[in-house]
Amino acid sequence: MHRVDMTDTQYRTFPSILSQQASHNADGEFLITDSRRLSFSEAEKKTNKIAAGLRNLGVVAGDRVALMLSNDIEIVLLALAINKLGAAWTPINAEYKGDWLLDNVLRCRCTVLVVDEILQERIIAIQDKLGDEKIVLVGDTEQSDLNQAISYQSLLVNDEISADLSAIDYGDTCSILWTSGTTGKSKGVMQSYNCWIRAIIYGASKQYNSVAGDVIYNTLPMYHSAAWITGIYRALIEGIPCVIEQKFSVTTFWDRISQFKATQSFVLGAMGVFLLNAPEKDSDANNTLRISGVVPLSPEQRARFEERFDVKITRGGLGQSECLLVCNQLDEREDIPLHALGYAVEDSDVCLMNDDGEKVEGENIGEICIRPLEPYVVLNGYFDNPQATKEAFFGDWYRTGDLGRKDPVNGALFFVDRKKDAIRFAGRNISTMEVESVAIRHPDVREIAAFGIASAEVESEHELKLNVVLIEGSELSHETLAEFINDNAPHYFVPRYMEFVTSLPMTPTSKVQKFKLREAGVNAETWDLKTSTYQVKR
Repeated sequence: MHRVDMTDTQYRTFPSILSQQASHNADGEFLITDSRRLSFSEAEKKTNKIAAGLRNLGVVAGDRVALMLSNDIEIVLLALAINKLGAAWTPINAEYKGDWLLDNVLRCRCTVLVVDEILQERIIAIQDKLGDEKIVLVGDTEQSDLNQAISYQSLLVNDEISADLSAIDYGDTCSILWTSGTTGKSKGVMQSYNCWIRAIIYGASKQYNSVAGDVIYNTLPMYHSAAWITGIYRALIEGIPCVIEQKFSVTTFWDRISQFKATQSFVLGAMGVFLLNAPEKDSDANNTLRISGVVPLSPEQRARFEERFDVKITRGGLGQSECLLVCNQLDEREDIPLHALGYAVEDSDVCLMNDDGEKVEGENIGEICIRPLEPYVVLNGYFDNPQATKEAFFGDWYRTGDLGRKDPVNGALFFVDRKKDAIRFAGRNISTMEVESVAIRHPDVREIAAFGIASAEVESEHELKLNVVLIEGSELSHETLAEFINDNAPHYFVPRYMEFVTSLPMTPTSKVQKFKLREAGVNAETWDLKTSTYQVKR
């Protein structure tokens, strides 16, 4: 294990970190798959060749190279090679297709687009609408229907370049990640090297506390920032191996952990719940995993997970594409729940603000905002979108769009909801996530989305509406569902409006586009509490 010292900011770039690992940890394993094991020195040589090949294709400093690739070693090598040219890599979500994919590729304004065999059909379907991007295929170009596809292997036959590391600054934009598009059109988040690195040295590395012999196991998709913070980039900085898994599998997860002798991992979304709900085995605790992030889990689920699998779960925190580390908790304190977001780290301040950019005090809910105390803590801006960049700040404070509250005793922050999803009605702030968590427990409810409809009486407030997808064959009535919510939650969780629908508008990554629901509003099919027979019990 060789952890790179980045006290001097001139070394806070990924080309510099790889160069140092190649010099001082040359034979140390870096990237692992079923068929390949790549050392740091081998990664250095390959990325130097790939960088030369990309330069021959016209990539220069300031350009963008789009990567639509499955989980494998190639996406890491390409990202590092692109940065050696002073260019930025931008991952394309592997779930995208059709017009959504076309829009994303065009908005990247990339010089080169790299795609692999598994995903090439999606590019083939839109290639006649693309511009003059050069397309590189990781696979057999002879059997491909891509127009004038360039072989990825041809990039590897070039002589190695010697990157001018002094020309790369830790504040340069090294990547552009695109938001999910749940609250509007997706935005390209321009991230600096330091934006990534601070999230690791002040966050992930302290959470995992790696020692010699540790092996990271990554199952997260590589277009997701968490895969790089908890896996790839952390392995690069700490000088330990990272296993790149093609995809997450409940049935093989623990076998694969044992196969690679992995000691660290991070699972996101429903992955942890799936693992917890899998049939129990006598061997559940017989695994090599020492510590893992498992987000999100309830306190009860966390306890069961740790006991059943004999794994320590990392404590809570907050990060997003625009600021990869907002706050976290590192101390084992009994007065702070594991799911708390925690506190600001040493290079920034965090507070809660109202809509006017004023700090809120006490236990009042406010938007979580972060002020950098050092350069390049938050995003460099939204790509080609100066208006969105301007709207994302209150002066020096970046607005996360997340609502939080602060514990009045210990000062720890807690997440409440996304600001655009939470609503205010009758003087109350209502978390749509909490409403959904109650309604989804009804056995006849398959999917649900809670959101706000502008109040006709008070301009600044919103009435609550639920759009509900029922299980097939259900005869559930609006009144029965309202009563269920009333019996299991505060009375103000009972919605003013409710509508049974066949589906919810989704992004390609299966996230509900609530802005479309808000735009649609109410219609003749919408149930209205005020005109119904149901009486809310207070």
